[in-house]
Amino acid sequence: MGLFDTPPDRQETRLGLAIVGLLFGVLLLILPLRNVRLPEIPAFIPVIDAVMFVGEIITATLLYAQASVFRSRALVVLATGFVAAAMLLIPHALTFPGAFAPDGLLDGGVNSTAWIASFRRAAFPISIILYVLFRQANSERLEVDRGPPSIRGGVFAAFALAATVTLLATKGHKFLPPYFVDRSHVIPSAALGYQFIILVLFIAATAMLVQTRKSVLDMWLLVALAGWLTETLLILALDSRFTAGWYGLFLLSLSSHLVVMLALIAESNRLYARLALSTAARKRERDARLMSMDAVTAAIAHEVGQPLTAVGLNASAAVSWLTSAKPDVKKALAALRDVSDAGQRTFAIIKSIRATFAKEPGRASEFSLNDLVLDTASLLDRELAARKVALDFSLDEALPPIRADRVQMQRVLVNLLVNAIESLRAVSDRPRRVTIRSVSMDGESVLLQVSDTGPGIASEDMEHIFDVFFTTKATGTGLGLPLCRTIVEEHGGRLWASQDEPHGASFNLQLPRSGVDAIRRETTHELLSNLERSLSFLRQTESEGLTGLVAELQHVIDQVRVSLPPRTS
Repeated sequence: MGLFDTPPDRQETRLGLAIVGLLFGVLLLILPLRNVRLPEIPAFIPVIDAVMFVGEIITATLLYAQASVFRSRALVVLATGFVAAAMLLIPHALTFPGAFAPDGLLDGGVNSTAWIASFRRAAFPISIILYVLFRQANSERLEVDRGPPSIRGGVFAAFALAATVTLLATKGHKFLPPYFVDRSHVIPSAALGYQFIILVLFIAATAMLVQTRKSVLDMWLLVALAGWLTETLLILALDSRFTAGWYGLFLLSLSSHLVVMLALIAESNRLYARLALSTAARKRERDARLMSMDAVTAAIAHEVGQPLTAVGLNASAAVSWLTSAKPDVKKALAALRDVSDAGQRTFAIIKSIRATFAKEPGRASEFSLNDLVLDTASLLDRELAARKVALDFSLDEALPPIRADRVQMQRVLVNLLVNAIESLRAVSDRPRRVTIRSVSMDGESVLLQVSDTGPGIASEDMEHIFDVFFTTKATGTGLGLPLCRTIVEEHGGRLWASQDEPHGASFNLQLPRSGVDAIRRETTHELLSNLERSLSFLRQTESEGLTGLVAELQHVIDQVRVSLPPRTS
């Protein structure tokens, strides 16, 4: 979505109405003082024109950028109007008497500046009227049927229009009706007639825009039209230049033109922030899906691999018993060994499927859970800001490190934090707060607690919160928490929920510390060493009936040994 098709929210509408009210309030303050004579400031017009020139070029650039992305000829027309008005500021400053020369740098007489200003002011309502007409015409055609708009053609047309008006107001000023008596005093009847035509254009543009208003850009154009309307009303009340009303006129003009530029910049940044937030959410959703696939295949490997391992052991035992039978011993042994090999191959296939869905191969490493919490929180700072959620930390500085797959554990933390943030969406009567605590437990494990001040978990839902496909969210899948628990349990930990008082819920993550894992690995290595010594003894007293059993036990020991990390020194 762009600026021309994103509807304004209530806060933006209120801000626009407040600016309109402020502009008319300034007009009411200036009117009583409009004829107060003030000193001439030669640099005033060049400075004001330079500021408005930069502002209108920036506005046109933003509109052209939107037009090129969304292929909108309506935006090209609108941007061209701003470029033409910006180009007319150059001859306006050069012809203004007293700005760069007593009678202006360009030869045109006392009426040239006024006519350039009038044509310039008429360019805005005309460009808005054309913008509305082109938008209505384009809305009747399919987007795929639209060709790319000609931005170069729009810029060329703006320069050509500005050059034509400049030549007419300077070289052809004799063909234009009089506007000023001298360099300071206006002809009231002439000014009234010319400004009445511009006023009609502003009213027509406002009516058309109000009738078809549907976007943020439309709303801010209406605010600008209100400002330009105040200028026209003030011009109708002025008799001469260099008065309080005349200086106030240009200040109103400056604010009216800059409001569109500032609004476009603010809304563009806001849309960019929303896009970045949406991109981060999609990336997080992709990671969550990958995590889901990883956890699902992990569960399959665990559930299916266990009975298949048992099949392999039972088959090897059958092989050892059948070796003492007389008939077709070799064929029976070969068949049962094939059963065992097939079970092992099936288990390996399931593990390979899991590796296919995983984002990267699972690699356990030693790291600080506190550091992982801070890194994960920084990834979600935009979501926290968007939801106006405060994040508090109570981390144990003496927390021992853990040994786990850092990527998988970060996915678990992201899931828990996102659930906590989403639970606070409907909270309006108390602070929205998420608290993360870490503490060392009994010297063998660490505990991480994620708490929120949301509505909590209903008592009837508490026992099912980790059930597959059970969810309390309208758009939830019921897979996030069960898969998080699966990952945590794979790392030798626990994950459970608890209800807080008076508000909120907590999710508790307990993981073994790194040293405990090392002890367990050393114990496993020691156990395998004892088994190998026992097998060595069996081989010394090996009989024909134990041949198959010894071979299969050695096969299992080799597999476990390969899957373990190297023994610590």
